[in-house]
Amino acid sequence: MREESAIHRVAVLALSPVVAFDAAIATQVFGHEGLGRYDVLLCSLRAGPVSTTTPGFGITVAAGLDAVAAADTVIVPGFKRGPAPAEALAALRAAHQRGARIAAICSGAFALAQAGLLDGRRATTHWVHAADLAREHPAVQVDPAVLYVDEGNVLTSAGLAAGLDLCLYLLGLDHGQQAAIERARHMVTPLHRAGGQAQYGLASPAAAGERLASVTDWALANLHQPITVADLARQAMQSTRTLSRVFAQELGTSPRAWLIAARLRMACTLLETGDLTVEEIARRSGLGSAANLRLHFRRTYGTTPLAYRSAFQGKRPARHAPPTGRAGSAVTVNAGGSTRRAGPALRSTTR
Repeated sequence: MREESAIHRVAVLALSPVVAFDAAIATQVFGHEGLGRYDVLLCSLRAGPVSTTTPGFGITVAAGLDAVAAADTVIVPGFKRGPAPAEALAALRAAHQRGARIAAICSGAFALAQAGLLDGRRATTHWVHAADLAREHPAVQVDPAVLYVDEGNVLTSAGLAAGLDLCLYLLGLDHGQQAAIERARHMVTPLHRAGGQAQYGLASPAAAGERLASVTDWALANLHQPITVADLARQAMQSTRTLSRVFAQELGTSPRAWLIAARLRMACTLLETGDLTVEEIARRSGLGSAANLRLHFRRTYGTTPLAYRSAFQGKRPARHAPPTGRAGSAVTVNAGGSTRRAGPALRSTTR
């Protein structure tokens, strides 16, 4: 926990056109009246109007890059993808070199990557942009499954609402978990969300071209059956080796991986739209057993079928006791369940 004696200066660097929701999250969490712990400045390259990604919605900032130069924490909200201004990148590098904490929400991670602050580090961003971040910045270890990543004095979050998770986490780092709990209660939001962002960016099975369309259409119509790769090969009148080669060429995946993705997509649809038991959903989607469905759900989405249903149907699978304020130390948990510690903090981001 950081010292509470001095006011902590936070600069929210809005790069035009900024994602207004992201900028509002940071200013609301840290700048709320009565909090008394932070001095928050919304800034840009210079004081004045800044456009946003929302048509007809603009904002006016009170400061320029001098706010970044004086800040203890700099937060970069999401912005429309593209090269960030060179002067903004220089200001981020200078802030990092003097020891300021740098955080990004959503596509703000691209500015940190362009400034070289993510090289050799784990990072995340909105699942829509994760592949682009990895391709454009190969030195960055992109994790598309988690809600946020803490790399010490450089932190990144997934898109939009995950920025709220990150900001509450930072508040907990600075002033303890109880302070974060109280802030979360005031904002009428959970302190921790089940699962990571993988459950929101569900990948549908890749659409096949002419060579595979009849095979994949047949498979999609018969997912409730125990289809094997050999069955697909027979349907295509090919050897399994040839079929695997064609799948790799046309869809960039293997027949088995495609089948699992198709079964999981069906399972998700059934969880989103009905009240079937997990056992029945496993049977209808061809995953066989509830245990097998849970296994693949945890591996792929970092959550459980019932938690997924709760999130997308608005139903609560169980009643939970209110937060107790007990401190934890795990910082991130990836979709496979491994954890990494980083000092006194809140509990896992992707449980």
